[in-house]
Amino acid sequence: MSSLNPQQQAAVRAVDQPLLVIAGAGSGKTRVITEKIAYLIRQGLSARHIAAVTFTNKAAREMKARVGKLTAGNETKGLRVSTFHALGLDMLRREHKALGFKASISIFDEHDRLTVLKELLKHNHGDPDMAAELARQISTWKNQFITAERALQEATPETLPAARLYVDFMRQIKAYNAVDFDDLILLPVLLLQSQPEVLERWRNRIRYLLVDEYQDTNETQYQLVKLLTGNLARFTVVGDDDQSIYAWRGAQPQNLAQLQTDFPRLQVIKLEQNYRSTGRILKAANRLIANNPHVFEKKLWSQLGPGDPLRVLKQKDELAEAQQVAADILHHKFRHGSEFRDYAILYRGNHQSRLFEKALREQGVPYFISGGPSFFGYAEVKDIMGYLRLLVNPDDDAAFLRVVNVPRREIGPTTLEKLGAYANQRHISLFAACFELGLEQQLPAQAVQRIRRFCEWMADVADRAQRGDTFAVVRDFVTQLRYDAWLEEISTSQSSAERRWRNVEELLDWLERLAKESGAEGEADKSLAEVIAKLMLLDILERNEEEKAGDRVSLMTLHAAKGLEFPYVYLVGMEENTLPHETSIEQNMLEEERRLAYVGITRAQRAITFSYCSQRKRYGEWLECLPSRFLDELPAEDLEWAERKETTPEEKQERGKAAFSHMRNLLGP
Repeated sequence: MSSLNPQQQAAVRAVDQPLLVIAGAGSGKTRVITEKIAYLIRQGLSARHIAAVTFTNKAAREMKARVGKLTAGNETKGLRVSTFHALGLDMLRREHKALGFKASISIFDEHDRLTVLKELLKHNHGDPDMAAELARQISTWKNQFITAERALQEATPETLPAARLYVDFMRQIKAYNAVDFDDLILLPVLLLQSQPEVLERWRNRIRYLLVDEYQDTNETQYQLVKLLTGNLARFTVVGDDDQSIYAWRGAQPQNLAQLQTDFPRLQVIKLEQNYRSTGRILKAANRLIANNPHVFEKKLWSQLGPGDPLRVLKQKDELAEAQQVAADILHHKFRHGSEFRDYAILYRGNHQSRLFEKALREQGVPYFISGGPSFFGYAEVKDIMGYLRLLVNPDDDAAFLRVVNVPRREIGPTTLEKLGAYANQRHISLFAACFELGLEQQLPAQAVQRIRRFCEWMADVADRAQRGDTFAVVRDFVTQLRYDAWLEEISTSQSSAERRWRNVEELLDWLERLAKESGAEGEADKSLAEVIAKLMLLDILERNEEEKAGDRVSLMTLHAAKGLEFPYVYLVGMEENTLPHETSIEQNMLEEERRLAYVGITRAQRAITFSYCSQRKRYGEWLECLPSRFLDELPAEDLEWAERKETTPEEKQERGKAAFSHMRNLLGP
């Protein structure tokens, strides 16, 4: 505690009334949360009655690890540190009966959700091509805490088709004993609202709640916080309205201000001392964000000295921009003896990365793209997950359709279409329909025999997995599938098949490790159903991303950069219609774009370089570009424009030496 500044100490010690901590970028908010958890435990509150929620698995892991270092022995046993969705999943799992679900609830991802919506549209004379757009509308309603019934009741002629589909969708996935990601928050809130005894049970279980990145909460998440904390309002929420950049997924920065209305006793503490960045970087960030309206005024400051001027690079086009940034990184690294991992290139959209990748490759600069393909995006992982989901929940139609003919079992699309029509008519799952006598009137005997053989095998494996050594049964099952031979059959090369099989083995290893992790209250090994549900909320790459990155330049979007920091940052594409983005200008969302630029600037520890072009190619045409209005909002006295500064012969010589030195290192002795 002695190493905390006065505001941080006050935030840690404030436990008798609801607390809002306005935490500026780099002000030590994670430290405040972890110190507060340790403080609550030292004050006598059992760790099993404390819950901390955030938005990413990485943040939750870091928080839990830090708390472990601040406490002794078993003091943290039962402590709940998780994402919002993981907390919601735990509530659903424990209260499934009260919600009318069976124990093995499946979680549908975006692909599963679209599959169900397309089927519903097909059967109800809708346009399956509209599924993605309607899915977004349904997700928006769920994030705004609008149920299907309410959406239908309040529907306008324009929203009526989506509202009807929402009702059908909820009915359909309930029949599959499934929920989607949005339901992991929505359903617990509806449960707590409607069943006082369940609400009391959870309030008794969570007696102090801490929420990180509170500015990113949507309406449904806010309702969950209010219900869990109740009249006692024993909570600390930490947020920064200047870093609210997720409006497109329902985040409401106004939730910060709403707290003052809903909790009149609310105490507000501001953390304004920044421990990350030099003075000029913070001055630029403060000056930029001052152009946005604020409920809570704050001004970041630092004791790290003024630091370097903010450089601005201009190039004729996007290719020259990428080449200049790559060369500049090499030159800077040569001069300062830094590592490649010290540099980050940040951009507004993923499409901007391509030319930077090319330029870095040409210069021999190693790089890492954050937010690459997800482990769960690989077809082989989706296949095995489909089988596992079906083992724990045979009513999971999305999983059934994925795996019923993988590897091939001569169960064709016509068979599946007739099976689907029969199951739809009987209002049962595809798996259940396979065992009904009535199916024999719809399909040829041979087709019925093939489908039943598959379903009987799955039922037998599920039974053995439940009664015996679950993971030995699962591994034996994957062997019987001869999935490795299937990969060899469909892969373009032997090495590709081997790589894909390694992904399968990695998935199975993860299953076993996750099963052995003790739960929130120290229960025994998790069941297969619990592990599958947890895996649906985990991106395995997230755990390994930092290790994989190694000594490489990071490339990422501004959204992906939030929560990270780098000694040297290049914020590229600083042009009108890029940052701020064209769509955001049209939709009058300039404030959020300014917050995105603010997030980019505050990632830099020692130096930041802005870059823009005179022209950029869009849709095959060259368009003239204007510098971003955000450059005009930065302190002119701290900007160093490269085009207005002459390069000395010494600097040219130094750049040549840097390039030569790097090439020599690449070629080796």
